Amino acid sequence: MSIIQWGWDGYFEAVWSDSDRESTMPARVVAQHRGCWRVAGDFGERMAEAAGKLRLAAEEGADWPTVGDWAAVELDTANSPALIREVLPRRSAFVRKTPGKKIAEQVLAANVDTVLLVSALDGDFNPRRVERYLAQCWESGAKPVVVLNKADTCRDAREKAAEMEKVALGAEVCVVSAKTGQGLRELEPLLRPGKTLAMLGSSGVGKSTLANRLLGDARQEVREVRESDSRGRHTTTARQLFVLPGGALLMDTPGLRELQLWDAEEGMAQAFADIDELAEQCRFSDCRHEGEPGCAVRAALDAGVLDPARLENRRKLQREQEFLRRKMDPEARAEYNQRVKQLMRGVREMYRHKKRD
Repeated sequence: MSIIQWGWDGYFEAVWSDSDRESTMPARVVAQHRGCWRVAGDFGERMAEAAGKLRLAAEEGADWPTVGDWAAVELDTANSPALIREVLPRRSAFVRKTPGKKIAEQVLAANVDTVLLVSALDGDFNPRRVERYLAQCWESGAKPVVVLNKADTCRDAREKAAEMEKVALGAEVCVVSAKTGQGLRELEPLLRPGKTLAMLGSSGVGKSTLANRLLGDARQEVREVRESDSRGRHTTTARQLFVLPGGALLMDTPGLRELQLWDAEEGMAQAFADIDELAEQCRFSDCRHEGEPGCAVRAALDAGVLDPARLENRRKLQREQEFLRRKMDPEARAEYNQRVKQLMRGVREMYRHKKRD
């Protein structure tokens, strides 16, 4: 396959021509393992290692190669691994905060045109989780498409799809069954040659089954979910880029146990644009939607137009973003600490007045 078939286009050609890279050639990262990668280009496919300078730069915050990246690689002998010298600037990147207490970003998919946010129609159906994914997806620069899988096991699939459409503002919602093939024609317009799609979702939603269906053979291992709670087990253990029969590129990713947002302010605004539009109609510009007079958001809640769970989820995600901002920005942390001190000072003063009375 040529680099054109791997998704190389005018954007990356312009990036490549902008610098002197005569000793290297372009290649796409098509698989990632611990400490090594597989890259593909006009030379075919080959295992690759990160050059020493790239490792040093990565420690200082430079981009570390991930599946979907385009890179400048150096080839030595036919049997030796390629050396990844540089990661080209990404056109899109789906990121999350690394799991645990460490404050750092983790790139899950790079240079993706469309993200298939796969959710199940069984007991694991969760619009609030999809809202979280949508916020980060809009931030990534890729186009999100919500894929509701396991339609063959759900009697009220259309009702659930209608519920999901209320939260997936601006994103298409497709109802499919990877097991039977139902509804897959809805995805065909997305499967264009050279275009890259990534499947994201929690464990057990059927990503591997869907990948096998689109690939036309069983390349990805699948397992049944637990009957008690419809939760899945990890079957895909590494990110990998597959070539579909029609020429589109599909990235399957391991199921995510958690997705903590990373710097997704713009994505949040797009994912919850309906709430922001209501807030603009509030009487006060600094309305907190907690009982103030003339609050359009509270009016929408009372009228049943806005789901209270959606508003609460937005507040939860905003708190996460604020917490992350304080951890990353010393000035924001100092400002927050000062607000807390003033609040506690006011509380102590209130108790002193009560004791005097």
